[in-house]
Amino acid sequence: MAESPLAAVRARIGKAAALAGRPASAVTLIAVSKTQSAEAIAPLIAEGQRDFGENRVQEAEAKWPELRARHSDLRLHLIGQLQSNKAEQAVALFDAIHSVDRPSLVTALAKAMDKLGRRPDCFLQVNIGDEAQKGGCPVAALPALVEAARVLPVGGLMCIPPADTEAAPYFALLAKLARRHGLAGLSMGMSADYESAVMLGATHVRVGTALFGARGT
Repeated sequence: MAESPLAAVRARIGKAAALAGRPASAVTLIAVSKTQSAEAIAPLIAEGQRDFGENRVQEAEAKWPELRARHSDLRLHLIGQLQSNKAEQAVALFDAIHSVDRPSLVTALAKAMDKLGRRPDCFLQVNIGDEAQKGGCPVAALPALVEAARVLPVGGLMCIPPADTEAAPYFALLAKLARRHGLAGLSMGMSADYESAVMLGATHVRVGTALFGARGT
């Protein structure tokens, strides 16, 4: 029987981790299920995948309650940009929020967490390539954001390197910034570069295409 996409990705994570002298268990694989139907997600759940990533609060609200009712151990990660006015919905639904990138969002999330009594793990998103069209905190503004975010359960940093460039230097920079600020978590690496990310210390990789195929297929 041919190896499943999930088994193949897990094996490659394990190999990359071993090369870096790390246990594979140190890396959380987030299956990026944005735009995927519940029917497309179900086989991965059956195969043991438990962490899934969504880009939009509304899409996740429509898709996940029924799946989570059947599988209480699923963990949902918000990996897309979050508007402050959706903070309460995000806190209610997600177990981790990877796109905290500005003080106003920190304030909205802290208020929502206090109100709901839930404290999802948070990652501060860094605009690691200084790209105008991308979300994320500028590298120079990160110390101020780290200070502001002390009211949140911040576990690490997140980045999306510029497309069509070698990602490794950006992963190495994110790891350096995380060490500087005493943060252990590194949410970095996607389908094209997750092995490099694992070798450079990623604790969370966000993989969609390698698991589900090209978007929309």
